[in-house]
Amino acid sequence: MTSPGSHTLRFELREGDEEAVRAIVESTDFFSPAEINIAVELVQERRAKGDASGYHFVFLDEVHAGRTRTLGYACYGPIDGTLSSYDLYWIAVADSLRGRGLGRVLLQESERRIAAAGGQRIYVDTSSRATYVPTRAFYERSGYLQEALLADFYAPGDGKVIFCKVVGN
Repeated sequence: MTSPGSHTLRFELREGDEEAVRAIVESTDFFSPAEINIAVELVQERRAKGDASGYHFVFLDEVHAGRTRTLGYACYGPIDGTLSSYDLYWIAVADSLRGRGLGRVLLQESERRIAAAGGQRIYVDTSSRATYVPTRAFYERSGYLQEALLADFYAPGDGKVIFCKVVGN
């Protein structure tokens, strides 16, 4: 565990993470019930299979008055069939805490861990809907370049935007 300011990063699952992930993702009002369930399923898959799941997590916790609260998290993993490419599956911060740099902490730590594991490229998929303008701007400010736009991928008028960042040699 490391500490950015008054917060602590952790990389192992603990009891209650499924509920914390659900609460964080729900709080954003960005995701459908099916997408929220997928976020929780990745935690469950990691718990059931460990490293073999291919899902890795970075949690950002805060301890206050003896209680630990998860503020945000990221989930990433290697892309099957590639030599050194990774997907960033999820990065989310509780809606009430957005805009405080916590997402950047999670993203930078995920990138550091991916590079340390030999990863060279990180891919991120997001929506083309107007609601996601801040999300796309976040990735662009963080050095990600848009590689593709798949029109109407998720639904009519909701395309898939694919970003990529090179993190290794």
